[in-house]
This record gives sequence, C-alpha cells and structure tokens, in this order.
Amino acid sequence: MHDIDDSTRLREAGVSPTPQRLEVASVLFEKPQHVSADQILERLRAQGSSVSKATVYNTLHLFCERGLVREISVDSTRRFYDSTTTTHHHFYNVDSGELTDISAAQVSVLGLPPLPPGTVQEGLEVTVRIRDKQ
Repeated sequence: MHDIDDSTRLREAGVSPTPQRLEVASVLFEKPQHVSADQILERLRAQGSSVSKATVYNTLHLFCERGLVREISVDSTRRFYDSTTTTHHHFYNVDSGELTDISAAQVSVLGLPPLPPGTVQEGLEVTVRIRDKQ
C-alpha cells in the first residue's frame, strides 16, 4: 500500500515507533482495509504477540489523533479503523458487518444546514447502510 516502512511512517506522524505500536501498524498497514480493534488483536495473537487489548486500543487512539488511520463508527457498538485516510465514503452491510469503500467522486451532498455558531466544518463522511436481499 505504501512505499515507506511502518517505522518511518510513525516517525513522520510524530509517533514513537515502540515495538507494540509497530506490531499494530504491521496489521493496519499491510493493505487497504477496515478492521476492528478485536480483529487486530486476534491477528496479532495468531502471530504469537502478547500485546494487550488496552495497548491496541491506546495505539489506535493515537494513530487516529495523528491521522494515520480513520475511525469509522457504524453504530454505537461497532468501530472500524480504516487504513485509507484520503477522503472517501462507505457502504456498511448490516448483515455481514462488512465495510466497503465508495469513491468520494461518486457521492455528492446538496443543501447542508448552516453550521452551529462558533464551528467550522472538519469533514463529511457518508455511510450507506445496506443489507442482503432476502
């Protein structure tokens, strides 16, 4: 996905590349994907890692703060971490739990309401919820 190694990517984002952070980065940045914290933990454990769940969550929070990944909240209990940080949108299949990218060029939004006083728009993300046909 990227031509720089994980350690360099972390340093460029102002993140110290500790061994645990590099383990999480190795899973996140292996390909464009949407993964949950539990899926990352499961993959790391399958590789023989002893990284803790708290470390995975703390690392993901830091990576989000530094713009290395995007957090996508699909409902009150499910969060995905997206290794693609460029502007795009998503289909979320409520039956399979799968998140799929939609190109930003394929979505247009018209008629946004005025922003509340004292705020500026940071971004706009569209998640289209879909389900399998019965």
